[in-house]
Amino acid sequence: MKTNFFQDVYEVAKLIPPGRWTSYGAIAQYLGAKSSARMVGWAMNSAHDLKDIPAHRVLNRNGRLTGKMHFGHPDRMQQLLEKEGIKVVNDQVVEAEKTFWDPNKELL
Repeated sequence: MKTNFFQDVYEVAKLIPPGRWTSYGAIAQYLGAKSSARMVGWAMNSAHDLKDIPAHRVLNRNGRLTGKMHFGHPDRMQQLLEKEGIKVVNDQVVEAEKTFWDPNKELL
């Protein structure tokens, strides 16, 4: 059965717990498409109108809010993360390794 890559990305994103974040690359690797981090980013950019996809929890590998321009207001992504207890300074998650959620380890 052929699957839709964007839909697969969304299904993984739905599993990210509140107060945690993951990266485009971690999702791509989990889906068996290690070099498709950019495609995961495209999926997330298309997810902002989908209410059940927590796109704000998917960041770049260093915990930077590189997709913040897709949230309507420049501070919206940060606000959503901080509402869940993730501290952000200068568009960067503080102590990112403590809140990183790796689907490759968590979804075994």
